[in-house]
Amino acid sequence: MALARSPQEALLWALSDLEENEFKMLKFRLRDRALLEGQCQLARGELEGLSQVDLASRLTLMYGAQEAVKVLLKVLRDMNLLELVEQLGHICLNDYREIYRERVRRLEERQDVEINCRYNQLLLVTKPSSGSPESPACSILEQELDSIMVEALFDPGEKPYQVPPIVVLQGSAGIGKTTLSKKMVLDWATDTLYPGRFDYVFYVSCREVVLLQEGKLDQLLFWCCEDNQAPVTEILRQPERLLFILDGYDELQRPFAKQLKRLRSSPMEDMLHLLIRRKVLSTSSLLITTRPLALQNLESLLEQPRHVHILGFSEDERRRYFSSYFTDEEQARNAFDIVQGNDFLYKACQVPGICWVVCSWLKGQMERGRAVSETPSNGTDIFMAYVSTFLPPNDNGGCSELTRDRVLRSLCSLAAEGIQHRRFLFEEADLRKHNLDGPSLAAFLSSNDYQEGLEVKKFYSFHHISFQEFFHAMSYLVKEDQREMKRLLDEKKQEGNEEMTLSMQFLLDIAKKERFSNFELKFCLKISPTMKKDLKHFKEQMESIKHNRPWDLEFSLYESKIKNLVKGVQISDISFKMEHSRMHFLSKPA
Repeated sequence: MALARSPQEALLWALSDLEENEFKMLKFRLRDRALLEGQCQLARGELEGLSQVDLASRLTLMYGAQEAVKVLLKVLRDMNLLELVEQLGHICLNDYREIYRERVRRLEERQDVEINCRYNQLLLVTKPSSGSPESPACSILEQELDSIMVEALFDPGEKPYQVPPIVVLQGSAGIGKTTLSKKMVLDWATDTLYPGRFDYVFYVSCREVVLLQEGKLDQLLFWCCEDNQAPVTEILRQPERLLFILDGYDELQRPFAKQLKRLRSSPMEDMLHLLIRRKVLSTSSLLITTRPLALQNLESLLEQPRHVHILGFSEDERRRYFSSYFTDEEQARNAFDIVQGNDFLYKACQVPGICWVVCSWLKGQMERGRAVSETPSNGTDIFMAYVSTFLPPNDNGGCSELTRDRVLRSLCSLAAEGIQHRRFLFEEADLRKHNLDGPSLAAFLSSNDYQEGLEVKKFYSFHHISFQEFFHAMSYLVKEDQREMKRLLDEKKQEGNEEMTLSMQFLLDIAKKERFSNFELKFCLKISPTMKKDLKHFKEQMESIKHNRPWDLEFSLYESKIKNLVKGVQISDISFKMEHSRMHFLSKPA
């Protein structure tokens, strides 16, 4: 059987393969089916004189080519012509695979920021076969690491990793996990990545998919395909040829069940856990991205995964990034000179997300005609500089008006509520509750439209989770809630996880005495003596606890420690700030 190039060809091929009596019976069943469905186009006796070509044309006109193939499949199955059903199903599968590939390729056209433009290279490394996947960052720093290509992520390698393979792609906030994941799907769709290996590569945003009301596998596939009519049975015919990319495991609720006062795990989160634990589609391949703070929980669910770390930009790529971000060459050169003159800033720009924050801050200062006199010495300083630049000014330019203070407090309360409940998408009602106007806060919030039945719902999120964590840290200061500070400290002592959250790192940096005055000046806030005392105690207690700070690994590893250095993948600044125009798909239309 030659592979049909279109649904019409598949339809005609199947009809032509029928014996004369089978063809007559098919037309009889089609007429009955049309009557049951209320179709008046196939009146009694109208089908009797139609040839195979005529019937194929009529069915295509009635249902559309793809749907006509599905109708024919159902009728042939009713007639027990299972061999023909299997052959036609194979054609349908191949055809839908191309439909899905084309849909992925068009994704770039439906977004304001193109996935496949202005890419920069990222460094990917994997630990040697003798290493332990559970090794914390401090032991990783002592190892010599192997560079790895994206094309080789699912290769067997020297170590007997689980088959089918599970790859855990880990990295700190803003390092490029999401963009790498989306780039992999796009490269697969254009047949430049894993050619011939996977029939389908599905990108699953853990943050977004939990909005689905049902936790069924077919609903997950409908969502991935953005098509309620996707042929689930055909897609699942060979599960070993499926790759699911689960992006943002750390944004689910289950990994943090102990910290949450009330676990509200969604039905779709339950389905994702079945997928991760190999209880469903056990022969499919998985790539799971996560920040280190959820790695311990994830490890307990997996057997022999391959661990890959994203380390961010090389030195050459940092310069290239500045050239692509600033359209004005002189601005790009001046900005890069400022960064090169500050050792910490230059090192921090290894992380694509931080690089975006630095570029945005510098550009904002230049556009306002301000001289850049600040010298950030840690990640918290960078975020303070960005936020103070883009917060709305007070009406009279001083600190007496409430505009700037109100917006800051509202962003802090929204961020804190989200972190406490592991929520990263907010409805317009949430913003109203916190007195925020989403469209006027484009420097901090992005919006997405989601299709839920016949209704379109708008959701907001912070540009990146690191912004939400920063405002969460600031919420302790603006609320001056000593009980929350104590709860945070007790929680850290009990959890036994060596990974420090970004919120804690931000708070710990602010707690240093020399930054109090800088913080108060930038945000027109006065920290009370009692709160300063509590912060000092928090700092002392945290410094006595062994922990790994976010970005420690990325800032401590240099190219000299990486063997077989190769270019891993190309990625762009959209990992940090995306203005979505894509209509996200939530559930079957009513």
